[in-house]
Amino acid sequence: MILPIVAYGDPVLKKKAKPITKDYPKLPALIDNMFETMYGANGLGLAAPQIGLSIRMFLVDTSPFANDKEFTEEEQAVFKDFKKVFINAEILESTGDEWAFNEGCLSIPGITEDVFRESTITIKYQDENFKEYTETYDGIIARVIQHEYDHIEGVLFTDKLSSLKKRILKGRLANISKGKCDADYRMRFPAVSKKR
Repeated sequence: MILPIVAYGDPVLKKKAKPITKDYPKLPALIDNMFETMYGANGLGLAAPQIGLSIRMFLVDTSPFANDKEFTEEEQAVFKDFKKVFINAEILESTGDEWAFNEGCLSIPGITEDVFRESTITIKYQDENFKEYTETYDGIIARVIQHEYDHIEGVLFTDKLSSLKKRILKGRLANISKGKCDADYRMRFPAVSKKR
């Protein structure tokens, strides 16, 4: 089932999300719905707060990068098979030089900006069966994970921009929260009146 994606301005996107346990209600169905929602919106990742749930869960599938000629064949091969669910994740360390990459977000349609992030992360998380892992990632995969991880920490990519960039985008962001934006997927807008 495709769920509406919560737009910029909704308080759930600014909250630090809560951990969950194995007995979280209907978790397998929720994960399936989140993947379906992400694919329906052509996303690479989706975090639970983006569908209105303040829980520490996000998913990533980098296969859309597998055909991007900007990357080496080795990178493309890694992207093709990288599909994971991250539950109760905690980034233990981020290292390496910060580098810029143009990022967008399903909750902020129509806006992309260069965001600086460190190149390597070590992350502890549980998968959909609550098996625990500690893994290190770098490059694009580290970046996609950091972007989704920020969501469960209540941080958006626009929070990482310079104050000048934020001022320039202020009006466009306000319009998104009012539903004045183009998105070819279902969204829920915080500033749209419920009275109809």
